[in-house]
Amino acid sequence: MNSNDKYWCAFAKLTKTSSAFVNKLYEYFGSIEAAWNAEFYDLNKIEGLLEKSVNAFLNEKKSINPDECMDYLNKQGITFINPESRDYPYLLKQIDNPPIGLFVLGDLNLCNMERTIAVVGSRKASENAKNTLRSILSDFSNTDICIVSGLAEGIDTTAHTCAVENNMKTIAVIGGGFDKLYPKSNIKLFNKIIKEGYGAVISEYWPDIDAISWHFPVRNRIVSGLSKGILVAEAGLKSGAMITGKLALEQGRELMCMPGLISNPNTQGIYKLIKEGASIVTCSQDILDVMNWEIKKTETISAKSENNNQLTKDEKLVYECIQKDSLTVDELIIKTNLNINDLMVILTKLELNGLISQDRGERYILVE
Repeated sequence: MNSNDKYWCAFAKLTKTSSAFVNKLYEYFGSIEAAWNAEFYDLNKIEGLLEKSVNAFLNEKKSINPDECMDYLNKQGITFINPESRDYPYLLKQIDNPPIGLFVLGDLNLCNMERTIAVVGSRKASENAKNTLRSILSDFSNTDICIVSGLAEGIDTTAHTCAVENNMKTIAVIGGGFDKLYPKSNIKLFNKIIKEGYGAVISEYWPDIDAISWHFPVRNRIVSGLSKGILVAEAGLKSGAMITGKLALEQGRELMCMPGLISNPNTQGIYKLIKEGASIVTCSQDILDVMNWEIKKTETISAKSENNNQLTKDEKLVYECIQKDSLTVDELIIKTNLNINDLMVILTKLELNGLISQDRGERYILVE
């Protein structure tokens, strides 16, 4: 830790001062300590700063002690990374208005920043979209591809869960502080990521800050900024996912979209982005082609055998049917006498275990 860390940390605790304001001060003074200790006379010289913003900063900082800020985070086991730190993600330095700091739980260094894919989409995603996303991401099982998302309900949850279940790393960017996690339904996933070595949960907000509505569009610039490419899985015309898609283009990232049913309102944004030039993704290979990546699967035959031995009676029945011949869902229903809901759950598990895959989204086939 260097002497500047505590001043970056103190700035990050401010609630009435934006990152754009702090970045402007840092650029002007060339020192974060000088920026923190500046008085009204000094600040008034900076072009573009509103007097209202200057006064808000000066008033709020009176109640903040930089040394106490660092002590608090150290006691909570929270890592704070500022733009002067070597651990600050280089991808974020390339975007407009980068965060002045990142609060981190877990280990960001576990994540390969050269292989980051953001996955964004609707909180009320269709089962079709979630199942398709699982199928695509599970093909990256046991690789160094890192999934970035926002830990929200729907597509975000599916993306993070799929990463964890397939032994990949993931970064969850939340819209509030760690003490105010939203949604509460993802507390278990939150803990799994940070405690079991699956990556990190990060935020630009002090731990006790609520996840309020306007934080989420602001948060999206970090989701896209951390990523080499962005996959939009489902998005209405007016949605956070659309905002992230547009940010991706502004930041020079690769933009990809997963098509869905045209009758679904949550695909209207998808097809708008596709018309504007986004790449279409229907399988994992499409992502690799767009990103110009090659991956090597590390899964062994013995690992597959172990997965097979852990299957239930019904799961083995479905797997054995597919071993004999590629089959559609309707054909599997006839052969196994399972109802559609139970069958879809089983097929998803078999795909996540790397035992089967979908051939062009129509027939289920055995993974060789």
